[in-house]
Amino acid sequence: MIFHIVPLADWSAAPGSPYAPGSLAAEGFVHCSADRPTVLAIAESHYRGVPGVLLAVELDEAALTAEVRRTGPGDPYPHVHGPLNRDAVSRVWEVVRTSGGPADLVPWLAE
Repeated sequence: MIFHIVPLADWSAAPGSPYAPGSLAAEGFVHCSADRPTVLAIAESHYRGVPGVLLAVELDEAALTAEVRRTGPGDPYPHVHGPLNRDAVSRVWEVVRTSGGPADLVPWLAE
């Protein structure tokens, strides 16, 4: 499993289509995290000022249609070289934030 952090507004924009963030067009890949602690560290360092609900989508690597690349064993920052097919999502988490930064991931219950 790997995780991708995304604002709810971005994730919800085109629910019937694969998700392709701006980094895919700009850099050729989608940034991901290998585990929960890395997700929270990335949320704190790169998403602290992003308003609204922040999600961490948990992806089943075997179900992704795009290639996942790592720089080596144990790489905490895998890259997906293509859009994220939504049927590869195994769970969606909300990044719970506090004044001190992200505190935890809790299951997202869409309304």
